[in-house]
Order: sequence, then structure tokens, then C-alpha cells
Amino acid sequence: MGGLLGRTRFAAIDDVSFSLEAARPEIFAIIGESGSGKTTLARMILNTLAPSKGIIRFLGEDISRFRGRREQLQFMRKVQPIFQNPFEAFNPLKRVDRYLFASAYHFAGHHGRAGREAAADEALKKVGLSLAEVKGRFPHELSGGQLQRAAIARALISSPALIVADEPVSMVDASLRMSIVNLFKTLRDELRVSIIYITHDLATAYYISDRVLIMQKGKVVETGPARQVLSNPQHPYTVLLRESILSPDDVDKSHLAGAA
Repeated sequence: MGGLLGRTRFAAIDDVSFSLEAARPEIFAIIGESGSGKTTLARMILNTLAPSKGIIRFLGEDISRFRGRREQLQFMRKVQPIFQNPFEAFNPLKRVDRYLFASAYHFAGHHGRAGREAAADEALKKVGLSLAEVKGRFPHELSGGQLQRAAIARALISSPALIVADEPVSMVDASLRMSIVNLFKTLRDELRVSIIYITHDLATAYYISDRVLIMQKGKVVETGPARQVLSNPQHPYTVLLRESILSPDDVDKSHLAGAA
């Protein structure tokens, strides 16, 4: 119906349904332009926004019922976020290592200083950093790529089953994007972590995703195996998105070259 100034109104999320198997880690990309509803969906998955109808289940349980502090902490241990802008995810007046130590304390049960430092260092090494490189440094003293990798390390401290990454490379310098994108593949293959990868970028989604879900105005317009959907899109919106970049074959070649 017509809204303010004649604009069309639509539900932020409308009849979206998908599932991931706990026993089979994958990278599941949710793709759409700004306003498609993908970030709203991410907030619902993270249980920071309640759906007006429908149910989101994690390991068979309705996450809307996780209301007590203990239940919320247990959920947060297993489902961790990575946000778009690493410089907004960290307080500029707080040292980066303090975030890592706090996660080690609250989510991994390391109450002693030595345990917290060991957990932080182990997580940082998984993303190509070390505690020695990060310790005592403020966010502005790290590059965007380093800071985003520190954010991923923070998420890994609790040994999550699922990471929800909302546009995780859009604010990172182009020369560093592939290192982070390849890191997600490593997390899936070696650490057995599933990743919901939310993006507007078909190129990186094509390169790393197992399955994709295309959203437009809060609705799912197409979903399926990444290569199948993005190489041979059936919906006009997916076709339009694909035509705004290189062909999938060219995209794949250019990203593989960038990763070399």
C-alpha cells in the first residue's frame, strides 16, 4: 500500500525459511542490495531482534525463549557475530586485547590472567595474528584488515558452531579482502564452523559460498547451490545482480588470481 510520500511499504522480512545442518558445516550466503532485509534477518538470527511471527530455532530450540542471562550466554557462546565495520565494533578508547580477554572470561571460562591470554593468543593465531602484535594496542593502531581479523579471533574464542558475518569485508581495503574471505573457508574446513555470510557482493559470495539465498524487499526470490544459482540465475532480480558485475567465470578467475 502507499505510505509516506507515496512510497510502497513492505515487510522487512516476509516468509523467509532456510536451515543449516549442524553436522555439515557450510558457508551460506544471504545476498541482496541495501534494504533487502538481510541485516534485519541477521539481527533475528543473533536474537537481538524478535520476529513478529515465525520461529528461529538453534539446535532444535526456539531462540526467543532464551531470556535468562545464563541461557543467553550459552546461546552467544555458540552463535557469534562479525560486523561490517571493525572500527565501530571496537571502542576507540579501549585496547583491543581487553575485548579478547573479556570473551575468554565470559564465554570460555578462563578466569585467570594466564588462561585468558593463552585463549586470546590461540584464537589470534588462527587468523594469522598473535597476542604480541595486538596486546596493549588501540583500534586506530591496527589496520582495517588486522582489526577485522581480531574481531574474527574474538568470535572464535568461544568455539562457536555458527558465525553470522554481516558484510565483513565491505569496509576492508580491497587488497586484504581475499585474505579474510579465504579465512572463512579455513574456518569452515578446519574448525568445522558454519558461517552465514551476509553480503551485497556476488563476487565473493560466488567464490566462497556453498549455498546462497537471494533477497529482495524482504522476500526470498531464489536459493540453492551457489555455483548453480549464480551461474544460471532464474529470477529477474538475480539476473540483474549478476549483470552488475563480471560473469561468474571471470569473477572466479579474478578472485583466484587475487588470492594467489
